[in-house]
Amino acid sequence: MQTAFKEWAVVVDALARGEQILILRKGGLHEGRGGFQVGHERFLLFPTGYHQQGESVVGGARERSADVLAGMPPEDVLRIGHFAEVVEWRELDSLEAVRALKGQHVWRDEVIEQRYEWGRSKGVFALAVRVYRLPESVELPMLESYGGCKSWIEIERDISRDGAEPVLSDEAFATRLAGFREVADSAAA
Repeated sequence: MQTAFKEWAVVVDALARGEQILILRKGGLHEGRGGFQVGHERFLLFPTGYHQQGESVVGGARERSADVLAGMPPEDVLRIGHFAEVVEWRELDSLEAVRALKGQHVWRDEVIEQRYEWGRSKGVFALAVRVYRLPESVELPMLESYGGCKSWIEIERDISRDGAEPVLSDEAFATRLAGFREVADSAAA
């Protein structure tokens, strides 16, 4: 696997801990005219400190934010320890639906509302993902091409998923997914 998804390190930490199964995304500045697209079913999680602010998250994530950043490798190293599979996704075009996801992610309300409002169109993508822990973290050189405000990155080396294990049990994941579906389905109705 070579496709990676850039996300705040503190959010990757929450995904890796099983605290959330959602990725909420509007899109980076370099996504192109079409904006963000859910173009990959499976991807590595690329933790980044780019744009990350501890005050943008809540609860335990906020408390861990400084430690998560302090635990990041040097700037010239990319450390990959997890991958995700998209189970389903929705484009939410109602601020009420986005707000109804409160408690299912670590972002503060204001951050999600800013993402919703940003750009020409109102809305965010909500991806429900199953996260897997690789047997060992992989460290790669951080290349200049990986930088910038973009969601999807193709890394230079193929990383095997063999031996990876889900961070949540089947039952725990099904419960979280049902909570997401309840909100997303009521928004579509």
